[in-house]
Amino acid sequence: MALSGCGPKCVPTWTPRYRYLDLLFALVGTAAFLVDLAADLWVAAGYLQAGHYYWGGVVLGLLGLSSLATQLFSWAWYRSDPKELRQDVLDHQTLLTLHLLQLGYLYRCLHVLKVGFHVCQMEAATEVERGYAVFLSHDISLLRLFETFLESAPQLTLVLYIILHTGKAETFQILGICTSFLCIAWALLDYHQSLRIFLRDKHKLGFLSSALYFLWNFLLVCPRILSLSLFTVLFPRYVLLHFLSVWLAMFLWVTLQGTDFMEHAGSEWLYRAVVAVILYFCWFNVAEGRTRYRCAIYYTFLMLDSILLAFSWVWHNLPLSWDSPVLYALLAALPCCSLGILLRCVYYKSFHPRLQPVPLASYDEVDNREQASERAAVFKPEMAEGHVNPRMYGLSQSFAGISGDIQSQANGHSGT
Repeated sequence: MALSGCGPKCVPTWTPRYRYLDLLFALVGTAAFLVDLAADLWVAAGYLQAGHYYWGGVVLGLLGLSSLATQLFSWAWYRSDPKELRQDVLDHQTLLTLHLLQLGYLYRCLHVLKVGFHVCQMEAATEVERGYAVFLSHDISLLRLFETFLESAPQLTLVLYIILHTGKAETFQILGICTSFLCIAWALLDYHQSLRIFLRDKHKLGFLSSALYFLWNFLLVCPRILSLSLFTVLFPRYVLLHFLSVWLAMFLWVTLQGTDFMEHAGSEWLYRAVVAVILYFCWFNVAEGRTRYRCAIYYTFLMLDSILLAFSWVWHNLPLSWDSPVLYALLAALPCCSLGILLRCVYYKSFHPRLQPVPLASYDEVDNREQASERAAVFKPEMAEGHVNPRMYGLSQSFAGISGDIQSQANGHSGT
């Protein structure tokens, strides 16, 4: 995450390329957002028509909360971005109205499709034009990730709880589960693609690396959501207390790591609060450098918490019946977690970029798979033209394990 030397003003020394693949990700992401929105409204309407006003209200509440947070981030970024980047968008008053109407994120999605299509169709698009398209797509990727873990992941937990509580699944509930899984999967993959776009060609998005990145995250998220659903079945009145306790611990952990993601202090607290929600479900890196020990601490804590939640359900349902599908889901959860951790180790061992910057605007790019047999290839990047998204760039440095202080020297800035 953006820390000392790589805050909101941090920029790379070269401009990423905008590709047809980025346009495809933007198109699919926009379609997934609209389908998920329609499914959420259908699910809420289904509960309300059936007389389950509490469940319908919770679905609408999650939808409203995630939308509000997304609009706040979107508006804050519009306000902090350079004025020349807002020349191609609507005027200030219209943008503010769209965000108040909860349409700011949708406008961003449509705008990036327009700009991206225009850039891809141009045979001689300039670096500034391509950089602008990448800039917009990166904001969409971050907003999609925030919206997913503020709305889709909690709603998936709620729907699974309702199915377990009632013992039956309606059509609209199955649709809600499918769309929530789709949004979580796409948000993780799109975020991974956006992080790698700043890396040189040998570290660009590959099918195998993307599949591994998605799978290990997904395999660890699913048991987490299952354990939360089972705990909610037993103690529906205490699940909020559990969330607040874990969220507070994660919020303090993020705060102690000293993030510097947003331009203003007030917005930074909101960012830390949202990251704490993401950490309630899955790993999200918020600090530069190696993450081995932080990951070990985090996953140990999360797995112990999930095991205790699942065990509470088992204890209250003894003796267990082999006719229960929940039992088979629990038996599958442990190998699911083990496989997720194994794939994570494989990914970081063989597919994760290892970039070790050297001062004076040149650095060694080291592929972890070749460290034992090949020397690092030294190159001098070109200076970036136009604007590069500092938010996603800061995240990409943490993703690649680059020291912010060294990188800031390479960019001609002094660490703070």
